[in-house]
Amino acid sequence: MPGADPHPDLAADRSAKIETIVIDSEHTGRRIEKYLRSALKSMPAGQMFKLMRKGQLRVNGKKVQEGYRLAANDKITLPAFHAQPTREPRIEVPPALLKRLRNTVVHEDEDVLVIDKPAGIPVHKGTDNPAGVIEAFRQLRPELPDLELSHRLDRDTSGLLVLAKTPSILRYLHEMLRDREDEIERHYLALVAGSWNEDTAVIHTPLLRLADRMVADPTGQRAETRVWVQQRVGKRATILDVQLMTGRKHQIRVHLQSEGHPIAGDDRYGFAKFNSRVEQLGGRGLFLHATKLVIPKPDGQELVVEAPMPQRWKQLLKAGL
Repeated sequence: MPGADPHPDLAADRSAKIETIVIDSEHTGRRIEKYLRSALKSMPAGQMFKLMRKGQLRVNGKKVQEGYRLAANDKITLPAFHAQPTREPRIEVPPALLKRLRNTVVHEDEDVLVIDKPAGIPVHKGTDNPAGVIEAFRQLRPELPDLELSHRLDRDTSGLLVLAKTPSILRYLHEMLRDREDEIERHYLALVAGSWNEDTAVIHTPLLRLADRMVADPTGQRAETRVWVQQRVGKRATILDVQLMTGRKHQIRVHLQSEGHPIAGDDRYGFAKFNSRVEQLGGRGLFLHATKLVIPKPDGQELVVEAPMPQRWKQLLKAGL
């Protein structure tokens, strides 16, 4: 129901000395501290760990330590006062943002909601933006109280973004991206400066974070990007099909720049002269688009979702880039 408390089982009776929380199967395998920090937002982390150390927070009557993995029907007991959940203040999502996102869903099932995110929209609120995709969809879909981002896209990157409907599928996707990230097939379209030399390529250049930038550096983290030429745009530009094999920050942008072919509209890693020409022809923003996802699901099936080339790309190509 709209506005319903996502954790009705936590409504503590202040007259009771001990509160009991029964874990349902949705939270099986979740670390106890992560569960409690999301479920009991009024409890400071330090207080929670103190209760564990003193044995005042127990599972099935036994003292537990940080890292304990919850099982279905586990009974957590703790002082009732600490079980009082507090609602986060309601975030006012601008009506214009709700309007832009309302019709962006390209796939939905019992586990996930996948959208084709427009360029220029952040995935979550921040210092310079009052709300993003996740805040907007929590308002658009109030019947999904556990809706969370399963991964992220840069603000200026458009394309496929997966929102997890349940904690269990969120954990599954996070664990896969952390431990087996190449099992999720992630393809992007990138419009780059110049004529890409070969039809295919694999870029293995390690990436290092320096302040707010990523740089190609042999001392950095392992990074792998696979590239296929999809369309040559004369000698001025190339449209590439890019597959992420690892997920470093700004990986595609830095890898393509390191090969001498930065992405159109990239004001951080791009060529100013090329970007100026793109802008003169009406091209605005970064020309990087998450176009295809192939996700192995827990039941053994594959989820395949695609998002076509944005209309603004077609308009730029038509203008004679």
